[in-house]
Amino acid sequence: MAELDPDTLMGPLWTLLAFVGLGWLAARRLAIDPRPIATLLIYLIAPLTFFRGLVLGGPTPGYLLITLALFVTACLIALVISIVARRALPAEESAVLAFSAGTGNTGYFGLPVALVLLPPSGVTLYLFGVLGVTLYEFTLGFYLSARGRFSVRESLVKILRLPLIYAFLAALLVEALSTDVPDAVMEGLEVFPPTYTLLGMMIIGMTLGRISLRQFDWRFIGACVAIRYLLWPLLALGVVLGLQATLGISADLAMALLLIGVVPMAANVVVVAMELGIAPQKGALAVLITTLAAPLLIPLYLGWMLPLVSG
Repeated sequence: MAELDPDTLMGPLWTLLAFVGLGWLAARRLAIDPRPIATLLIYLIAPLTFFRGLVLGGPTPGYLLITLALFVTACLIALVISIVARRALPAEESAVLAFSAGTGNTGYFGLPVALVLLPPSGVTLYLFGVLGVTLYEFTLGFYLSARGRFSVRESLVKILRLPLIYAFLAALLVEALSTDVPDAVMEGLEVFPPTYTLLGMMIIGMTLGRISLRQFDWRFIGACVAIRYLLWPLLALGVVLGLQATLGISADLAMALLLIGVVPMAANVVVVAMELGIAPQKGALAVLITTLAAPLLIPLYLGWMLPLVSG
């Protein structure tokens, strides 16, 4: 496996923080409302980004098995945290915590690192793992978030209105029918992934621009950090060691799974909370803190894990 140079993380980190800073300036100086941007991300930009990634990846049964495994894992973690959080936190905070528990910044932050550490075949494995996490975000994750404010029926209706689910099915249909998407269409879709990254991180800054010190909830933020930087890394390491002992997985897949386990909190925590109107300010603070900690913690974790899985 490749060694991780801490400098590898600095480029992605400063780029993401610059986007957050732009969002903060937009909220403070231009009084831009981030809610329409969150709606645009969820209902237009995310589905098209997701569709393009699936079509380019060429989903195979093996790749889709990785997607399914990460989807099930994310769902199980979120459900367990949801049950626990409802006993300790108000409804809206527990909903945001449950949503964030099943996901991480696997795309905006993790992908640039994966591109450095993994060969093209390993990056493909990583992307299909990311797709499983993303699918969780816009199905069960969205439902758990919505339940912080809406009834079961209203929450299910909101999920059925999410176009990302249909984008996933459309990509699978394209692959099943061996249909080629026209080059002009694929070229047009190239603008959506960077747009998704830019707007997703700017929303964090826009939300932070409206925060007061009274909204700094250390109990909530501490729970988010513990789940993201204690539960997930240990789970990823355990899964990799277990798979190596039983199935003998490749080094690239092991690295991909470890990366998914050590990335910071997902920016989509803020996007979904903004769309549903459930504690987006607290979610934005937690996302920012875990992102700032990433350059220190990710090399530390991987430096500890890689010898264990390479032995």
